[in-house]
Amino acid sequence: MSGRSNYYALGIIAILFFVFGFITWVNGVLIPYFQICLELTNFQSLWVAFASYIAYFIMAIPSAYILRSTGYKKGMVIGLIVMAVGTALFLPAAYARTYGLFLTGLFITGTGLALLQTAANPYVAIIGPIESTAQRVGVMGVANKTAGILSQQILGAIFLLNADSIVESVSTASAVERAAILDEYVLKVVNPYLVITIILLLLAVLVGFSRLPDVEEQGEPEILPGQQKKTSVLQYPYLVLGVLALFMAGACEVIPIDCIILYSKALGIPLMEARHFAEYTLYAMLGGYITSTIVIPKFISQQSALRYVSILGIFLAIGAYVTTGLTSVCFLIAMGFGAALLWGTIWGLAVRELGSFTKIGAALLLMSVVGGGLFPLLFGRLIDIYPDTPQVAVTVLIPCYAFLLYYSIKGYKIKNWS
Repeated sequence: MSGRSNYYALGIIAILFFVFGFITWVNGVLIPYFQICLELTNFQSLWVAFASYIAYFIMAIPSAYILRSTGYKKGMVIGLIVMAVGTALFLPAAYARTYGLFLTGLFITGTGLALLQTAANPYVAIIGPIESTAQRVGVMGVANKTAGILSQQILGAIFLLNADSIVESVSTASAVERAAILDEYVLKVVNPYLVITIILLLLAVLVGFSRLPDVEEQGEPEILPGQQKKTSVLQYPYLVLGVLALFMAGACEVIPIDCIILYSKALGIPLMEARHFAEYTLYAMLGGYITSTIVIPKFISQQSALRYVSILGIFLAIGAYVTTGLTSVCFLIAMGFGAALLWGTIWGLAVRELGSFTKIGAALLLMSVVGGGLFPLLFGRLIDIYPDTPQVAVTVLIPCYAFLLYYSIKGYKIKNWS
């Protein structure tokens, strides 16, 4: 590919990564919004995260087969159309004020996202020289996190505007008045998601008619002389442990964003103030992401970076547990900086030297993203059980970071189960 076509392709993919970020990180706003308008507990509201991330677990391997027959470009178009179907489902869900329909829409959107990411992530590596892959990944990461910040600012201002007064009005209203207030409040989601649906369809047309090349992947590396031949991907301990590490990392990345507003509310912080906290966590992640592209591997190795942020995460989780109010929230926000380094470092350590098992190994790693849907449910359940001490919920992150520390010290080195 020429330099000009390279930049053109990167521009298209960067737009897609922007879409990933905008839709993925809006869950932090949707969770408290649905909790209010659908009268949910903390546990029930966090099914939003589960519905979004379980799609990755289900679709990771099927997506690889779909792309094998469609190619990357057509796969991206299909992913965008599926996402549009999911976001469009928000409209009838709002008018019916039905949580199950909202969750179905989130799952379908997640399904399209899984397909789109399965195509776009390797495409970033394939469209240019291998030695500049880190630079391209850095650009995509900045686009993703910037979009997340914008989604928090724009949709947070729409969905959670006057949320405190609505909660107060509902608490004193009769059953009929309460239904009328919430029926009107839930319709705030209609116009934004109608616009998002239209944009997704326009992007599908843009990608479909673009000059985006449908490139081919490089052949798989051969087994080196003297290297033991393996017959199963499960014979690579550092990959299996890496999948478990990425599962844990899902909690460390998602909870400080998707759960922070609910957590702040449980600590007695007004929603008008708390609605900005997920945005602040994304700023911290953006800083961490930019830092990682500068220091890794020039100044520190992947495993060293993972070790340092794991230790930092343990101390921040303990800090959030032993403090109260805004101070506890600040510890959770600070976790965003280290969380930004988890995905890239674990992925790099887990997929090395897999040879012909690289694709299935990558699919298993993508499936482990479901941790970002399961751990928030546990987090919300703990807040419901311990309403007077919601800090208990933060303790779920301590064993997660402890396992990441183990993986960074020993787990990534284990090449044989014996």
